[in-house]
Amino acid sequence: MVKILVTGAAGFIGYHVARALLDLGHAVVGVDNFNEYYDVALKRARHARLESRGGYAGFPADVADRSAMEALFAAHRFDAVCHLAAQAGVRYSLTHPFAYQRSNVEGFLVVLECCRQAHTPRLVYASSSSVYGGNTKLPFSEDDPVDCPLSLYAATKRANELMARVYTHLYDLPTIGLRFFTVYGPWGRPDMALWIFTEALVEGRPVPVFNQGKMSRDFTYIDDIVSGVIAALQRPDLGPCEIFNLGHHRPENLLDLIRRIAAALAVEPQIEWRPPQPGDVPATYADIERARARLGFEPRTAIAEGVPRFVEWYLAWRRERKVGGEEGL
Repeated sequence: MVKILVTGAAGFIGYHVARALLDLGHAVVGVDNFNEYYDVALKRARHARLESRGGYAGFPADVADRSAMEALFAAHRFDAVCHLAAQAGVRYSLTHPFAYQRSNVEGFLVVLECCRQAHTPRLVYASSSSVYGGNTKLPFSEDDPVDCPLSLYAATKRANELMARVYTHLYDLPTIGLRFFTVYGPWGRPDMALWIFTEALVEGRPVPVFNQGKMSRDFTYIDDIVSGVIAALQRPDLGPCEIFNLGHHRPENLLDLIRRIAAALAVEPQIEWRPPQPGDVPATYADIERARARLGFEPRTAIAEGVPRFVEWYLAWRRERKVGGEEGL
């Protein structure tokens, strides 16, 4: 058994990673600040499921709270740290920029410093496909330039990669950055396209589609992402400072995604066309050859299988909330 710190443990990816680590027999300490960016009840429901498991210990804290994080590292010796806590969302960064400075930049610096002082054997952290910005070369490769971010969110994620490289260079801290490509699945986030589209169709509202639907995303099922994260935590032969794409390696047009959701719900979709949004990119598409070679990463869940799984979970979540007296999602 090893002890692993998972930050953002009540978040979408953090919850699934923590659960998978527990399934493997590891001890997990989870950190989350339960902020109100989206439905806190969803975060607390995820966290309650983790707390019901043996081997899990929850620690409510903000990763940018230096004293709290130093106290946590003083109380535990971690064999690895999986840093998934962040202020997410491209569009939210247009209106709440300082949330990204605090969580994504200051918070990451606190984690780096804590790992340095504790001589943590490995730090795995979440980056994002958004670092590729307006890159028109497809698929996106880790060797492509990433110096033209289109949103503050993307800029903070690229900053994380540069900060990690500095700490590896100066302090020999092993760091592995994972560029996630549009993760989806059960227990997902309400601010993401799959949830927004599904909710609109369930409630009989038009589905909001930007840029005439001329956008595609490399939708990647959560179980596949988790397999990549676990490999990054466990593989013994990785370099001191690595970056990997984790994607499905198959872009999906947003209109096709809506059709798949509608089919799973047995409804006819109505579309509400909206203009392009600042910060959006037309397409994402992951080159995963490096992750295949170094992590043994191989996405296995096709979107034709993953979307119905999410829809089934989403309907169950709505029913549970209504039974519990919670009408809003």
